[in-house]
Amino acid sequence: MFKHILVPTDGSTLSTGTAKKAVDFARETGAKITFFYAKPDYPVAFYGEGALIDPTTPEKFAEMAEKQAREILDAAQALAAAAGVPCATTAATSDAPYQAIIDAAAANGCDLIFMASHGRRGLSGLLLGSETQKVLTHSKVPVLVYR
Repeated sequence: MFKHILVPTDGSTLSTGTAKKAVDFARETGAKITFFYAKPDYPVAFYGEGALIDPTTPEKFAEMAEKQAREILDAAQALAAAAGVPCATTAATSDAPYQAIIDAAAANGCDLIFMASHGRRGLSGLLLGSETQKVLTHSKVPVLVYR
């Protein structure tokens, strides 16, 4: 069975619910969890004449992203601790969250990725894309999608 589960989380209600189910799954199977958060990369904008300049520096942006990651991962870690499930946390900065998730699973030796799906279908799924769909398409590690 699975021994080490990567659980990507973004702090949303859907993601938090999935983290709770992942903790239950890990407790039942005797697995450990690594919670993962993909921090956004500093947005690079091209400004034309007369455009407003964003006052946020790359350093300030990184500091805010790190603070957000810590809050989200601490909350997830508390769920695992309350259930007695061993866990770790990790984060990475990436403009391609799906690839960061796949890379985190490989780097941490995870044998399952347990993640949420918004369940978008049709045109909205096509236009908005889906990090879950991209992970399913590109991952060599098994993916369990919780909806």
